[in-house]
Amino acid sequence: MGVSLLLEQYLADGSRCGPAPDGSFTGAAGGFACGDLARISLLPADGRIEAVTFDAEGCAATRAACACVAEMVEGASILDAAKFSTDDVDRELGGLAFSARHAAVLAADALARALSAIASSGLSLADPDETRVLVAVSGGVDSAVAALRERERGAEVVTVTVKLWADPDTDGTKACCSPEAVLGARALAHSLDLPHFTLDLEDRFRSTVVEGFLTGYTEGRTPNPCVLCNGEVRIEAMVDLADRLGAGHLVTGHYARIAEDEDGALLAAGADANKDQSYMLAALPPEVIARLRFPLAGISKPEVREIAARHGLEVAKKPESQDLCFLAGQDKRDFLRRHGGLVERPGAVLDSAGRELGRHGGHHNFTVGQRRGLGVAAGIPLYVTSTDARTNSVTVGPAAELAADRVEIRDAVLHRDGDRVDRVRLRYRSPAVRARVVAGAGRHESLEIDLDEPFEGPAPGQAAVLMSGDTVVGHGTIK
Repeated sequence: MGVSLLLEQYLADGSRCGPAPDGSFTGAAGGFACGDLARISLLPADGRIEAVTFDAEGCAATRAACACVAEMVEGASILDAAKFSTDDVDRELGGLAFSARHAAVLAADALARALSAIASSGLSLADPDETRVLVAVSGGVDSAVAALRERERGAEVVTVTVKLWADPDTDGTKACCSPEAVLGARALAHSLDLPHFTLDLEDRFRSTVVEGFLTGYTEGRTPNPCVLCNGEVRIEAMVDLADRLGAGHLVTGHYARIAEDEDGALLAAGADANKDQSYMLAALPPEVIARLRFPLAGISKPEVREIAARHGLEVAKKPESQDLCFLAGQDKRDFLRRHGGLVERPGAVLDSAGRELGRHGGHHNFTVGQRRGLGVAAGIPLYVTSTDARTNSVTVGPAAELAADRVEIRDAVLHRDGDRVDRVRLRYRSPAVRARVVAGAGRHESLEIDLDEPFEGPAPGQAAVLMSGDTVVGHGTIK
């Protein structure tokens, strides 16, 4: 059957064209120069798509593509519906001309957004299956190889991408959780014939992580948003989705391990010390850690890229994102100004005796330990030793004035007794320092950590990760 006849067939079938029924979830996609708009509404029941309706504006190809999607997914399981891609729509229509390809893109995107609404709804989506896992994919090489390794060991793999941030000033191609990242991750999952869901957490991310970031800089701290995001926003939300999809574990591409002791699961460092991400995951509670799997725990980054290349994945050589997801491609000062109202405000650069050495444009532009951009000249290297939001001042001094042999932390959590602690990590890229803590397991408003050797520049707002060997037994925030 030729393309024109297939289009005519779907255009003639208007049985599913109409308003969304009560209890359904709708996804819409549009914005092309031609003004086309596709809407797909799904009514789920008992893990299946019970009914589908659609509405479309624009060219005949878009209306036909929406009708095609409606026919394809009605009666299908939610998991099978999540496998349908742009290519599937195109093939079902007999192969669209290049000028009409956008119709398949719009219809598939509308379907994905309707499925995202279902995934974010809290509904149960599938019966439990002990072989099923949910793999978090970002469109990068690590998560792609994690999915491959799970499939190779015989697991039924379902994938998810979280959307955390959408900002026209952010370079979405460099962010792990942007709309662009969602599209890339979905395309990768579908190329592997895996179901894909998007979990929209943008509102929660904005109110918890971004607002915490802005408040921290306003008050003179240097917050670590990744630790907060992993500990309170995205991992738990994906574990919850895994439960609702009937999956036994959430799988991620992090370089970390699960360590079991007599009291349960704890986090531990990955085998590749250069890529270890246990610091960034340190705020996860043990009950969540017990639900995780890390297929990359025992291999290195070069090995991961080799596996991806062997399977012909385009992401094998994809560069890593180095920025915070909401800062990707933009200047931090500009971000703080636009989102936090932190404008340039002249203040004094002081030495430890309170003498003014120069002027600066705002305390929020500085962090403890910073050496560059101080705007003062001296015979020896100077570093930021403290900032004061109340007076809008920045104090600087030689490296010796940064050294601390005791660190106080707030909002501390110990998963095991403090006598297990023998070291602490006070910065992501810094090695652990031998340390001692006197406290029992549980939550503590504040704790003091005694260091066996001085540490230069523990920054207020950064995470302190309490460890026993290479195992994380607690965490807190540097006061």
